[in-house]
Amino acid sequence: MSKRNVLILGAAGRDFHNFNTFFKHNDNYNVVAFTATQIPDIDGRRYPAGLAGEDYPNGIPIYPEEDLHILIKRFNVQDCIFSYSDVSYEKVMSVGSIVQAAGANFILLGPDETMIKSSKPVISVCAVRTGCGKSQTSRKIIELLMKRGKKVIAIRHPMPYGNLLNQSVQRFAEIEDLKKHNCTIEEMEEYEPHIVRGNVIYAGVDYEAILREAENDKDGCDVIVWDGGNNDLPFLHTDLMITVTDPHRVGHELTYYPGEVNLRMADLVVINKVDSAEQNDIKKLRDNIASVNSKAMVIEANSPIQVDDSNIIKNKKVLVVEDGPTLTHGEMKFGAGVVAAERYGASEIVDPRPYLVGSLLETFEIYPDTGPILPAMGYGKKQLHDLELTIQNAECEAVIIATPIDLSRVIKIKKPYTRVYYSLQEAGEPKLGEILDHFLEEHENIF
Repeated sequence: MSKRNVLILGAAGRDFHNFNTFFKHNDNYNVVAFTATQIPDIDGRRYPAGLAGEDYPNGIPIYPEEDLHILIKRFNVQDCIFSYSDVSYEKVMSVGSIVQAAGANFILLGPDETMIKSSKPVISVCAVRTGCGKSQTSRKIIELLMKRGKKVIAIRHPMPYGNLLNQSVQRFAEIEDLKKHNCTIEEMEEYEPHIVRGNVIYAGVDYEAILREAENDKDGCDVIVWDGGNNDLPFLHTDLMITVTDPHRVGHELTYYPGEVNLRMADLVVINKVDSAEQNDIKKLRDNIASVNSKAMVIEANSPIQVDDSNIIKNKKVLVVEDGPTLTHGEMKFGAGVVAAERYGASEIVDPRPYLVGSLLETFEIYPDTGPILPAMGYGKKQLHDLELTIQNAECEAVIIATPIDLSRVIKIKKPYTRVYYSLQEAGEPKLGEILDHFLEEHENIF
């Protein structure tokens, strides 16, 4: 029987994982190409032969998704595998319509086909949308586990934007490791907060190899915490599934893929940001959670903020720089930086759009509904340069940096600036610590 020709639709993450776990050694399929979207400059590369395996001695080409209908005809594709996340149901089925109009099957692989089994207990932290507060939730859980004497290794959803072969397995334990692995701002935003707290975090491309190295980490490993990105499904079989939701975008938990899947799979649902949300929205979110997963535990949490120096904000015209993915495909209109500007008395939030340079102009063209705040885009040296010039050009008196990393470490900021920090703070009962104590008791025989 001849192999079926497959095209994997992705964004340099789930797509590679789906290939590695389901298609790499599957004699029934021939993966002819990947398509790419969401991530700048990802198309035009190849998935390297060193990762693709002996059936693909020349690697696998990556094309822009805009050529999808052409690629289906060119390569006589039978099956298109949708393999990226944080997209509306309208977007999913729009892509599905393009695929089916070209004559191919439109397929979503299920979690059981792609999850890897660990020898260690696994806690997964996922979300219904980008920007819900998943990363701060992961850090809180790791902190609580470490206080209980457990050695915790975090494994992060992939962000392989550089040399894929070199990024196959990455271990981050020191700040110098960020430079060693040529990390983008988006990668630093996820890895650095773990590193500065003394955590070890793994990421990369080959998650079978990543998991095995994490289980046998030189510093020890009792528990794996999957720090899921881009509201994707976990890559690992999970013993405790935690899903973070956002009352500022109530309704999205039922209309975005695979956010609703994460919600339905959750053992515990966190309603974050209750300190800045409307009570009606919190109630509606609770009702939506109950409508699809009435068995899940639900806890509420605040997302308190702190700043280095509030005097830099008070009565000043400020430019607010926020986490890039949260503002772009996360579709948030504001974040912690805007909250800080309002709380500490900024006289004005300066709209960055008149001052945009280079690739940031394209970012706002792609995401026109982004609010009057500057997303910290930095996928490469050019974007970092454009971000630096945009901040320099802006007619403001001060800059509020609300990114998870110290932005001044990677670009020059010549104006007064202050950083904003945000964390997870439980509100009411039950407490995360109680839930984790029960989890540890259930797995006592493994430790």
